[in-house]
Amino acid sequence: MCGILGIVAKSPANQLLYDGLLMLQHRGQDAAGIVTAQGNTFHMHKGLGMVRDVFRTRNMRALLGNMGIGHARYPTAGSSRSPAEAQPFYVNSPFGIVLGHNGNLTNAEKLNQELFRTDLRHVNTHSDSEVLLNVLAHELQESTRNCHLDPSIIFQAVSGVHKRCQGAYAVVAMIAGYGLLAFRDPFGIRPLVFGSMETEQGTEYMVASESVALDTLGFQLIRDIAPGEAIFIDESGHFYNKHCAEHTTLNPCIFEYVYLARPDSMIDGVSVYETRLNMGESLAEKIRKNMQHLDIDVVIPIPESSRPSALQLANHLGIKFREGFVKNRYVGRTFIMPGQQQRRKSVRQKLNAMSIEFKGKNVLLVDDSIVRGTTSREIVQMAREAGANKIYFASASPPVRYPNVYGIDMPTRQELIATERDPDEICHEISADHLVFQDLDALTQAVSKANPALTRFETSCFNGNYITGTVTPEYLSTLEARRHTEHADNPSGSRTRLDLSLAVAE
Repeated sequence: MCGILGIVAKSPANQLLYDGLLMLQHRGQDAAGIVTAQGNTFHMHKGLGMVRDVFRTRNMRALLGNMGIGHARYPTAGSSRSPAEAQPFYVNSPFGIVLGHNGNLTNAEKLNQELFRTDLRHVNTHSDSEVLLNVLAHELQESTRNCHLDPSIIFQAVSGVHKRCQGAYAVVAMIAGYGLLAFRDPFGIRPLVFGSMETEQGTEYMVASESVALDTLGFQLIRDIAPGEAIFIDESGHFYNKHCAEHTTLNPCIFEYVYLARPDSMIDGVSVYETRLNMGESLAEKIRKNMQHLDIDVVIPIPESSRPSALQLANHLGIKFREGFVKNRYVGRTFIMPGQQQRRKSVRQKLNAMSIEFKGKNVLLVDDSIVRGTTSREIVQMAREAGANKIYFASASPPVRYPNVYGIDMPTRQELIATERDPDEICHEISADHLVFQDLDALTQAVSKANPALTRFETSCFNGNYITGTVTPEYLSTLEARRHTEHADNPSGSRTRLDLSLAVAE
């Protein structure tokens, strides 16, 4: 769920890249990096932490050139919280290439072996993004053996990447002395958009994970990059594009709409905010049809991403909507805290329940999702301590029952509260009086309603259907074994892992 950004401007790009990364900060807080290009020279600065902490004035002044890429990192499976893992990554042959990646390669280990044994390339980290960079570099090298580099050769190399790489990937890259390259996997799982801005000096282009980065910097959204498509913008600002994969289908990750993306973004022609309103509407219909016995006095969202769904749910049921939790925005993210006990303490520090909205009332709490259940249980307890009579709980998404392998570092199945539990058992685990989940069909319809052209989605964490067709039981077992090993080696839990039940962490 990293944030990626690329700019070809007519003036220094460093400030645009910094401001754009701030708009994508919600997609990754582990590390940040910017690389700019000045002729054949790259200027790079990256490090651990938030964008505002990584870059100082002296760093920005050193990022020279009118073209660049940026990355806000969120670590996924197999990665570590090390400065060496911060992106963008760089290779000096051929030409000099830097790359930033959002997603996860499911055949990274196999590719790593091929790179070492056959392609004679060395990968220095455990990051699949560095693997992807070296695959691209090798394909470019093979494509230019008997000819000069031009857009057609670059697109030929991207075709080679598609043939070798499996999984989800949205990519921005720069080739020294040539231009900016961006492409998306053939299934269109992770988002990537591009836009332009007219200036007196000519047209400037921007590529980003979400449209909000374009909007805030004055760029006009043109469209999403299509599955399997690559775009190339040379140093002079000439634009080229081509579909580089033989078989493509659009299957956006539905969790982008549930939780990951900012509500003011457009992804694959869909307003994220509108989909969250639709989720609340469908939840209201389910409650109206099947749960009329619930005597709900007030609907309260769990900040932040569930607010649109909760508001629409309350409106459709004709029930009061209230803000019952106040969020302290100056407390560290709860899911990087070591151990469950400290996580619970941090939730208490980050959210405070206002007893005036809970005392003596039957309350319906609305969250975007329930994953581990740890935070949900703590929030229910907070509501009880604030004086609530009964506490009902609604999730805007279905039960999360399977690991995600396409760029969201969810827990193992043993850690998921919905594993081998039905809704009644989950309700008991989080100590609520009643629990309602969104149905998967209703969730997909909530997104399709905003754009009827979208008919397929990546929904593996809900139904175990891995759309790339290359995720085997052996791969999932290896992934879980690796997580257990990581936990054994690092029992304090200091490695960042996303607990998607924490809407408070957005």
